[in-house]
Amino acid sequence: MSVTIAVAGKGGVGKTTLCGLLIQYLCETGRRPVLAVDADANSNLNEVLGVEVDMTLGEIREEVARAETSKENPIPASMSKSDYMEIMFNRCLVEDDDFDMLVMGRTQGKGCYCFVNGLLQTQLQKLTPNYPYVVVDNEAGMEHISRGILPKVNILLLVSDCSRRGVQAVGRIAALAKECGLNPDTVGLIINRAPDGKVSEGTMEEIRNQGLELIGVVPHSTEVYEYDCEGKPTVELPADSPVKLALHDIIDKLKL
Repeated sequence: MSVTIAVAGKGGVGKTTLCGLLIQYLCETGRRPVLAVDADANSNLNEVLGVEVDMTLGEIREEVARAETSKENPIPASMSKSDYMEIMFNRCLVEDDDFDMLVMGRTQGKGCYCFVNGLLQTQLQKLTPNYPYVVVDNEAGMEHISRGILPKVNILLLVSDCSRRGVQAVGRIAALAKECGLNPDTVGLIINRAPDGKVSEGTMEEIRNQGLELIGVVPHSTEVYEYDCEGKPTVELPADSPVKLALHDIIDKLKL
């Protein structure tokens, strides 16, 4: 039975970095294969993991949409649109040694993401049973929770920075998950980028106000910043990186 871990939080708090390190640690500790899902239209989980993505679900949607109006239809006359899309979906799955990756991507120009969200939901339902662990990096908003795109979540990890506003944001996500009947077995808060790995009393007060369970604190790291600036995959951080060690302790507490 698959264990689905959803990582959520407002933009800019470093949830994608932690998501990538989580995937790496699961693989390193023998809990592979992992299905990594980048459910953010502004996708960059692949950069954290150091893998190339040739095609996204959003790009397939655009290709099929163009085919319907193009004089030179890329879909063979002998093939239905649904069969063609199924073939293309298989190309979206990036296969690495220890994990596979599915990227939502975005559509071009104006318009909503409803169709791509539907594609993501369908593919997750089909692929999830094939993996012991599924890790989903959600968008900065709460759309995937409110629309029920994730069929089941066992563990909801809420990532915030040290600010009260960040904690308030994840508090709203936790409340929405409850309203939508998501009912994860575990909901835990991770404070990321904490100076000296410590959380102020004011932020702790807000955590209590929001009724959240703090399961770990990840220290601020200039090394992570430097890796990002140099375009180096964050998973290549040294094994003794304080960020990695802190996250490993958090994962161990979850007893996955």
